[in-house]
Order: sequence, then structure tokens, then C-alpha cells
Amino acid sequence: MLYVFSGTDREKARAEMNKALRQAQGKREVIRITDANSLDDLNAALSGGGMFGGKRVVILDGVFANEEMRNVVLDALQRIKESEDIFFVLEEKPDADTRKKLEKHAETVKKYDLPAGRQAREGGGIFALAYALKGGDKKRLWVEYQRALSRDEAPEAIHGVLFWGAKDAYLKSSGNARERAGRLVAELAELPHEARRRGFELEYALERYILSVGNTERGRSINKS
Repeated sequence: MLYVFSGTDREKARAEMNKALRQAQGKREVIRITDANSLDDLNAALSGGGMFGGKRVVILDGVFANEEMRNVVLDALQRIKESEDIFFVLEEKPDADTRKKLEKHAETVKKYDLPAGRQAREGGGIFALAYALKGGDKKRLWVEYQRALSRDEAPEAIHGVLFWGAKDAYLKSSGNARERAGRLVAELAELPHEARRRGFELEYALERYILSVGNTERGRSINKS
């Protein structure tokens, strides 16, 4: 089963998806894939729980920003539709062809757009993390991280929003700011893989990374254990 949430009102779309997730989850395992994950991660998520695996909820969060991932998901839509697992797609602005294919296979497609001319606010919610990261506000980043944990935001969701913020900053900046944003993109893309290699929980790896943002040495991340 497939449910799609999209639109330029990112906070609303994510909040509505999370509401649906709480209703659907039950005892299901939740797997979250973003475009910071690898193709192997995505293929594993799409392959099902296996003969002895339990039913799952799979969240595909912004994966269509990666062309290879988008093609893999689009090729798997019929299988996703027929799966006993529940799939959520969260995508801000899928192109017309992608939206048409999603609509064909989804149980529901819900779109939450901001009014014309209005930009996403730098307010509360999980996206406050992204704005703090983009602004280089280390103290606010830590505070917003703690607030996200207190709201029971999944570490994978926190990582996905930080990765989105770094990419957004990279696309909208130049010079030294673009260089910094590019470094953040690379570090955040590597973080979950590095955490798995070293046997760390993602929450712990994120905490160490957030505390280290702004230091000059790359060794500031979970390499120093």
C-alpha cells in the first residue's frame, strides 16, 4: 500500500504524514530512507521483510531528488502497491510525470502547498533544525535537536531534515558559504554509513555531530570515539 504526501508546505506535509504513520504503525517496524542512504539501502527497503520478517512501514523521504533512487522507486511502484507493507512517500515537488505515476499506484495522494508568494517560515517544528544548521547557529541547533527528541522525532527523520537543510544551503549559496554547505552535505551523507560501520546508534552519532558542528577538523565527527 502506498500513501503520498507532497507540497511546498513541508512542515504541514510532514506533520500529516507523521499523523498517518502513528495510526498505521502498530507493531510494524519503521524503515526510513532518504537520499542520503545508498541504493543498497533503498533496494533492501523495497525487497520486503522476507519469509520470517514482520510487516513494516517504509518511509521514502525526499528520495526523488536522487535520479537513480527515483527510477528504482518508480520501477517498483506496482510491487509497492501490492505489498503488505505500508509505504509513505514524502516529496516536496515531484515532477508531473512522477506525480502521475504515483497517483496511479497510491491509495491516496495528499498535497499541502503554501499560499502563492509565501515562503516556508523559519519557525518551529523539525525544520527549525535545518534553519539553525544553515545559519551556523550551534547553540540553537543543539536546542532544536533536544526539542525534536522530546517530540519523539525519529533520528532518521532528524538526519533527513538536516541533510535537506545542507543541500538547500548549497544550492542557494556561493563562495565560502557554498564551500561550507558542501562540506555539510558530504558529512551528513556519510554519517549514517559511518555510524553503521562503527556500530553506533544514529541518535548517538547525530548528537556527536551536532555538538561538533563549527569545529575545523573533520575528526570532530564519530571518528573520535
